[in-house]
Amino acid sequence: MKKVGIVGWRGMVGSVLINRMNEEEDFKYINTSFFTTSQTGQKAPGIINAEPILLDAYSIEDLAKMDIIISCQGGDYTQKVYPLLKEIEWSGHWIDAASTLRMSDEAIIILDPINESKIKSSLKFGNKTWVGGNCTVSLMLLAIHGLIKEGAVEWVSSMTYQAASGAGANNMRELLVQMGQLYDSAESEINKPNFNILDIDYAVLDKMHSADFTRDNFHVPLAGSLIPWIDQDLGNGISKEEWKGQSETNKILIGEYKSIRVDGLCTRIGSMRSHSQALTIKLKKNYEVDEINDLIKSSNQWVTLIPNDKESSIHNLSPSAVSGTLNIAIGRIRKLALEDNMISAFTVGDQLLWGAAEPLRRMLRILIDKDDSTF
Repeated sequence: MKKVGIVGWRGMVGSVLINRMNEEEDFKYINTSFFTTSQTGQKAPGIINAEPILLDAYSIEDLAKMDIIISCQGGDYTQKVYPLLKEIEWSGHWIDAASTLRMSDEAIIILDPINESKIKSSLKFGNKTWVGGNCTVSLMLLAIHGLIKEGAVEWVSSMTYQAASGAGANNMRELLVQMGQLYDSAESEINKPNFNILDIDYAVLDKMHSADFTRDNFHVPLAGSLIPWIDQDLGNGISKEEWKGQSETNKILIGEYKSIRVDGLCTRIGSMRSHSQALTIKLKKNYEVDEINDLIKSSNQWVTLIPNDKESSIHNLSPSAVSGTLNIAIGRIRKLALEDNMISAFTVGDQLLWGAAEPLRRMLRILIDKDDSTF
């Protein structure tokens, strides 16, 4: 059995990955070592076929003994450790959740329902660096996979509504703290039988603007508000998160599909988990809505088409409906009045699963069971 080292297994993505590996019984087929940056020598998780003691995540000697390393530790760790393994000509496979290596020539962005042939071809030619893609890119591609397979897409404008979980565990906690502080600021008014909504609104705004309002991670209010910028400012009016839409989409597609143009705005909203996206899609010809729906439904087993009516949409096309599942919901599909070939769509998926952990898990399965295409 392959020796697999897992780093960053206590974090959000790492925890979701371990849960999914347990659910799919992946640990039965590997010998696992858990690595840590702070608790070397302590007891490891009680997993079948796992080493009982935590190993040092910075020990190149111990890491080099692994056939496969899965890192959910973050970009700083990758920048420090990956080059050191390359220096000693480590021959194993590196599977990474961080964005650090995504656009490097040696890395393949992994999203096997979309680019399985590319992954397996690269594996045959000796590639050993595999990186999970940007969460919104992966979720968007899965949602419109059927249109991409048909070669129907000319361009996509994606307006994202990204959950706090995309920024990390501390940010999720901060969102909840902010929610509590806003409620506390207006509680006395809320509980009055004859409440005045403007008094409640003023109290909430005062709290948002106060010096003691918690904003250590987001730096601004998210609860009761939104943040119209995610990731670094690239200096030309575009955020790095928005830049990833075009660059990562086409790195995933090239080799199996034609490239498509992608652009849009990325925003952070007060959802705990799961990212949503409003898509404007320019098609290459005038498809009927029923044809579009059939293409979407036929794409992959995780896409769920939601009928474009009010009740179906409000109950099934939201973060609360899909969080914790592998379902990629897509709905609000209709022709736009702007042009015959243009449609709208709205999609939502759990970015901790298909947007992060699941592609890593499935890449591991490709490596440990190359001939099994049933997983």
